Amino acid sequence: MNILSSKRLVDALVFFRLFMATTCDVLVVGAGPGGGSAALHASRLGLDVMVIEDHNEIGTPVHCGECISDVAVSNLDLELPVEVISKRVHGIRVIFPDGTKKCLTEKGYVLEKHLFEQWLMEQAVDFGAKFFPDNKLQTMERIEEDGRFVGHLCNGKGDAFPIRARIVIDASGVAGVCSKILELNERPKVIAGMQYEMLEVPTDDYLDFYIWPEYVEKGYLWMIPKCDGRANVGLVTEDKSGAVKELDRFISDMPEFNQLEIVNPPWRDDGRKIRGFGGTIPISGPHKRTHSDGVLLIGDAAGFTSPLFEGGSHLALKSAQFAAITAADAISKDDVSASVLGSYPQKWKSEFPPYEKILRGKSALYSLSEQDMSIMARCFPEEMSNMGVSGKSMVVLRLLLRRPSLFFRRIIPAMLAFGYSRAKHYGW
Repeated sequence: MNILSSKRLVDALVFFRLFMATTCDVLVVGAGPGGGSAALHASRLGLDVMVIEDHNEIGTPVHCGECISDVAVSNLDLELPVEVISKRVHGIRVIFPDGTKKCLTEKGYVLEKHLFEQWLMEQAVDFGAKFFPDNKLQTMERIEEDGRFVGHLCNGKGDAFPIRARIVIDASGVAGVCSKILELNERPKVIAGMQYEMLEVPTDDYLDFYIWPEYVEKGYLWMIPKCDGRANVGLVTEDKSGAVKELDRFISDMPEFNQLEIVNPPWRDDGRKIRGFGGTIPISGPHKRTHSDGVLLIGDAAGFTSPLFEGGSHLALKSAQFAAITAADAISKDDVSASVLGSYPQKWKSEFPPYEKILRGKSALYSLSEQDMSIMARCFPEEMSNMGVSGKSMVVLRLLLRRPSLFFRRIIPAMLAFGYSRAKHYGW
C-alpha cells in the first residue's frame, strides 16, 4: 500500500469515527455539584449538553461536609427544594485550643448532598441535558477543519462514546481527568477529608470548626449538625495515613461525642460495614491553566478551594456558571478556541478571593503555638462576621497589650484569613 492510499485509509477511519460519534455543544465530565451546575446553566442557555459520570449513581459517595450558605444559594440563582435540605444553620463557630469560641454568623444550610446533586441533574435534564452514568472518559482527540480547531472527539468506557463535543467542561473533581489527558497542569498537592455520621449529637445549629493542632497539625476538625440529631463529625489533614486514627482519638477524648453511636449515612447500603467517608481535596491553589482549546476546568478540577477551611462547593457551583456563560458565548461566535475561552479565567479571577493572600494567613495561623492561637482568639470579638476597620484596630490593640510579640509574627494575615472564609468570599 502506497503512502497516498495509507493517508486515504486514515482519513476514512477518522471520518467514520466522527460519523459514528454522538455530537453535542458541551460535554460535562462529572455529575458532582460543579458538573450539575454546569449542565443546568449551560442547558438553561440553550446549549446541547451531555453529562457523563463514571459512577452508576449521582451523589455517592459523599465527599464533603455538605454545607452551603444563603449567600451561595442567592449568588447561584438557585431555589433549593425542601427535600435536599437537612438543617438550617446559623453559621460557623470556630473553637480554639483553649476552648475559646468565636462566631462567623451567616445563615445557611446543611444539605443531604447526594439528594442535592441528584436534584441539580434533574433540573438540567428538565432543560434538555442528557445524562449518562457509568461512562468514563479516557481519551480526547483534537478535531480541526481547514486548520481551525472545532472540538474534541472523546472516547472512553461506556455506551455514550464516542462523543464529539465542541467544548468539554471538566468537573471531575480532584482527579482532573481532562487536565491529565491533555497534560495541561501538574498534579496538585492534596489533603484528606474524612468524617463519620453520628447520632444524638447535641447542637445549637452552628457548624463547629475546631482548630486543634493536638489532633490535626495543619487542618481542623468539625461537627456539622443535620436533621434528627444526626451530624457529620470529621477532619481535614495533610497526614492522610493518620486521618482515621486522629479522628477516632478526637471522638474518644470528647465527652459530647464519645458515648454516641456511629452509623452509615443514608445513601450507603445498610448491610455494609460501618465506616467513615470522605475524599481528597486539592490545596495547590487554582491551576495555572484553567482553559485551553475547547476545554474549561471548574471546581476541584481547576484547584478551586477556600484555603483555610477547604470549602469547595460554592466555588465549584459558581465556576460552573462562569464556564457555562463562557461556553454559550464561544458557541454563539462559532469559535471555541482558547483565545475566545480566555474570558473564563478573567471571570473567576475578578470574582474569587485572593488565594495566595489567604494561604499566607493560613500559614501564619498554623505557625503559632496552641497558646498563641488561643491568645489571638481571645482578642477577637465574639462575633467575627462584621469585624470592620474599628474592630480590627481593637484586636490589634488587645494583642499589643496581651502579647506584643504576636503582632510581629504575621498575625494580621492570620486575622484576614478568617475574614476571607466568610460566605461572600466563597468560604462556604
